[in-house]
Amino acid sequence: MNKRPLKFSNTSQREFTIALNKNVNQYFKDNNIAKGANIIMVLKTLFHLTGWVGFYLLLMIFDFGLPLFYGLWAVLGFFIAMVSVNIGHDAIHEAYSKKKWVNKLLSHTFNLNGASAYMWTKMHNTAHHTYTNVDGYDEDIESLPIIRMNPEKELKPIHRYQHLYAVWFYGLATLSWVLIKDYVKFFKNEVGNFSDKSHPKKEYFYLFFYKAIHYTLFFILPFIVITQPVVHIILGILLMHYIAGFTLAIIFMLAHVVEETHFPVPDTSGNLEDSWAVHQLYTTANFSPKSRLASFLTGGLNLQIEHHLFPNICSIHYRNLSKIVRKTAKEFDFPYYEGSFSYMVGSHFRFLKKMGREKNYQPIPDEKQLHSPVVLKRAV
Repeated sequence: MNKRPLKFSNTSQREFTIALNKNVNQYFKDNNIAKGANIIMVLKTLFHLTGWVGFYLLLMIFDFGLPLFYGLWAVLGFFIAMVSVNIGHDAIHEAYSKKKWVNKLLSHTFNLNGASAYMWTKMHNTAHHTYTNVDGYDEDIESLPIIRMNPEKELKPIHRYQHLYAVWFYGLATLSWVLIKDYVKFFKNEVGNFSDKSHPKKEYFYLFFYKAIHYTLFFILPFIVITQPVVHIILGILLMHYIAGFTLAIIFMLAHVVEETHFPVPDTSGNLEDSWAVHQLYTTANFSPKSRLASFLTGGLNLQIEHHLFPNICSIHYRNLSKIVRKTAKEFDFPYYEGSFSYMVGSHFRFLKKMGREKNYQPIPDEKQLHSPVVLKRAV
């Protein structure tokens, strides 16, 4: 059953959106740079693609002892996540290049990794980016029944211990996408409140074609060409998926599922309290905002605030844009949640613990949040 669309109703916050867009556009104009990928982004793309293909070939061509064998599967899983967030993610958002064919080509890295780029546009680009952290509308915060990640979900006795066991399920994310989730979402054809009467015919082909390629590369060929016993090959494949899934999951969790972020509830008329842009500020957080390494590894998704406000701008620009967004938010007295990696990890687990024990959970009050002088010292 389709849900009704929600409305972002606070038009008084429009001035913030106008000022922010003006400031960001002025940055690109003053520096005479394009909003797409630059040479640094291209070099980073080549690095991740080389690692992705290279470690796969090492496993397929050479014989290694068990410690190195498992190590290579783990590193391959890491590069699967890196290709997904650094290349596929930007391409699917059409942020990598102003040329559509470039974005389309690079988006197929997502497909080759076993996750449907087409369904990702619906679950992530459309549902998650429109109604971030809204129960029943944001597909990215839907989880297993034994994990409660939204205050609107029913609190059950098992949730009391979710801060101890939830993390062990994070690594199953890619395996679920590859084997189950894409098929369920594709044929059910309901994502949040968005649904289509029919998918384009080519997407039926792409779904099964790329799944077949992925299954061949990662579930069939290893058993044909690798000389290790079958049990070790199975465990290696599972390790690869666990590392990939855990890496992707933790990047998302630290951006939206922490003590500081809000989970807005629409009123009976389907209205949300804030404008869309301000809604993103309340529901999103950054981690390791000053770390070049974090930006390199996460495809700029350690700066999710900037990504949510400007999803069509290449992630290579987020570090510079963060200064503009932070300053503009402060000028309009809106929150800008950020913290170090270690702080945000702790915040996520404290969130899970509270959500497992508090029926009427509330985020940390604004005056105590991450823009306070004490906590900002952690934001490095």
